[in-house]
Amino acid sequence: MRGNSTKSLSEVHSSVDTLKKAGFWKKLFAYMGPAYLVSVGYMDPGNWATDIAGGSQFGYKLLWVLLMSNLMALLLQSLSAKLGLVRGLDLAQASRQAYPKVVNFFNWFLAEIAIAACDLAEVIGMAIGLQLLFGLPLLAGVTISVADTLLLLVLQRYGMRKMEAFIIALVATIGLSFVAELYFSKPDGMELVKGFIPSMPNNTALYIAIGIIGATVMPHNLYLHSSLVQTRKIDRSFKGIKEAIKFNFIDTLIALNMALFVNAAILILAAAAFFTTGNNQVSEIQDAHKLLRDIFGNIAPTLFAIALIAAGQSSTLTGTLSGQIVMEGYLNLRIQPWLRRLITRLIAIIPAFLVIFFLGEGATGELLILSQVILSLQLGFAVIPLIHLTSDKKQMGKFVNKLWIKICAWLIALTIVSLNAKLVVDTLTDWISSSENPTIYYFTVVPLVVGAGILLLYITFAPIIKSVKQKATYAPDGLPRDLEITETKKYNRIAITVDFSSSDSKAISNAFAQGGKEAAYILIHIVETAGARMMGQEIDDLETLSDQSNLEKYKSDLELRGYCIEIKLGFGSPKKSIPEIVNNCNCDLLVMGAHGHRALKDLLFGTTLDEVRHNVNVPVLIVR
Repeated sequence: MRGNSTKSLSEVHSSVDTLKKAGFWKKLFAYMGPAYLVSVGYMDPGNWATDIAGGSQFGYKLLWVLLMSNLMALLLQSLSAKLGLVRGLDLAQASRQAYPKVVNFFNWFLAEIAIAACDLAEVIGMAIGLQLLFGLPLLAGVTISVADTLLLLVLQRYGMRKMEAFIIALVATIGLSFVAELYFSKPDGMELVKGFIPSMPNNTALYIAIGIIGATVMPHNLYLHSSLVQTRKIDRSFKGIKEAIKFNFIDTLIALNMALFVNAAILILAAAAFFTTGNNQVSEIQDAHKLLRDIFGNIAPTLFAIALIAAGQSSTLTGTLSGQIVMEGYLNLRIQPWLRRLITRLIAIIPAFLVIFFLGEGATGELLILSQVILSLQLGFAVIPLIHLTSDKKQMGKFVNKLWIKICAWLIALTIVSLNAKLVVDTLTDWISSSENPTIYYFTVVPLVVGAGILLLYITFAPIIKSVKQKATYAPDGLPRDLEITETKKYNRIAITVDFSSSDSKAISNAFAQGGKEAAYILIHIVETAGARMMGQEIDDLETLSDQSNLEKYKSDLELRGYCIEIKLGFGSPKKSIPEIVNNCNCDLLVMGAHGHRALKDLLFGTTLDEVRHNVNVPVLIVR
């Protein structure tokens, strides 16, 4: 049932072994984690505004909407997890198999916009949290949020379990903050219970309910979950896959119920603090924070701000992973994680920065609503393929969706798409009616919405009308090639980079093993002082003289052992100087010692190996 050899999130694929765990609780602990990373998308800052508005205007009466949304999310996330476990493909990879290339390109484009829109909400939420906690201007908070581009890179170095532990710690921070908030607010228990009975007071309540549902099921979470479940190494037999599906469902159930608690706590807090005191028009996060101080003192708003920062930070991390998944899945393209993270964050920061700079801090609420509208527009493009893919008996085998699951899933999809379509149409209508020049919208936004609608119809009905031919799915690294093996030859001119450290002995020894005493060896060292970077060979400072002397010492020692040695001193950047020397000296092999930097040290001190190996015309042997 596994689809080829492609791996989603290959750097952490099957990195957590569940096979050696015995007993229910140990097994469950081994599987727990992916759903917690997913759950943070259900409590991000984009959800807070709708929860606050619902609680302040209608008290506890919309709690049932949160419960219904959670049940919808539980089914869809379970289908996403099942797809990843059974097919061994994430949602983006499986979609690339099932749909034509042009459809997949647009699906990728829309998914990227959705992830950027979600990241926009995280940026604004983080900035608001920093403002509420430390009094920083929103522009400063938005700028600071660039720094967390480094956080995911650091966490990935420590493995999947530690990343999950970090996210769970943030989720726990949010949950504990709201436990304390509920203690201060003392909600009415009887009214709270009545809130789970379905009711719809008026059209305004319906609009807020649409917003709650639209902000609940995030499209990027469906891509993310189908990939994260593959970080567990499982038994690929029918029994093993069935067991994995069961434990992942328990993981999802617990995690999403925690998210339900947080969202319900925000709504209950707004109902108890604002609705009961007559403050019925609170919808801005900043207003909620201010009123909490007025009603409960300083502790409650501080906890509120801490929870907001934790929500924004945790959602940011999962959004980055989702971006990596959709790019690799739809386009078969893999780029450096730091670049992937930076692109996503800049797409989010630029509009946030411009809106706050030109329109002021009061416009952030409207920007949050816009981000949710964009998410709403994209949701169907993830939900509908997910239902089709998990209902395909040929691909899913005995794990294909049962009839009752299909019916529930399609009803959920119809509800979500219809309500979100209404939200988009209402928003567009409002924009057009309030604009002095509505023609701009007719020639820009409206065609995009219509085009998206046509694409959605194709995605929905094409697999029903005709059976979609499944295309092979390959990893970004490609397929194995026909090998052309040549006899091993001794190298004649071997370049060796030295830095006068303990790694030089290993590099030189490995180089001698390749060429013996018949080859010529070129010892290379680069002077990296500020003067060397500015003046090149004209520099004659203490370090240059010392390095030249050190090279001469190496040369004399090695010549006494019978080796033919040349020395070359370069200046400035090693990334440029080493390839120039190697190419000019007609070397046929380069031997380099790895520096051993990781994570932040790479960013502080730079990396040389990757740049050099791309700019020399000979094989490179890296010695650690």
